[in-house]
Amino acid sequence: MDAKQCRMARSGLNISGRELADLSGVGYATIARFEAGSNITDENRLKLAKALEEAGANFSRRSGRASVSVPE
Repeated sequence: MDAKQCRMARSGLNISGRELADLSGVGYATIARFEAGSNITDENRLKLAKALEEAGANFSRRSGRASVSVPE
């Protein structure tokens, strides 16, 4: 999952950055930095992805295109 996919998933799931912080155990400031383009640890990236996947997001990357699907 990259920063753009994180933003797309949060938007599609209607989850705020602070809610994602609570769900993932990653600090809100770290999420904000990540979504703004800064690097974060692989451990934190995995925690974010796992929390979003548990909320229903599905991440994929094919032919140079990143996508996220969420339940209706």
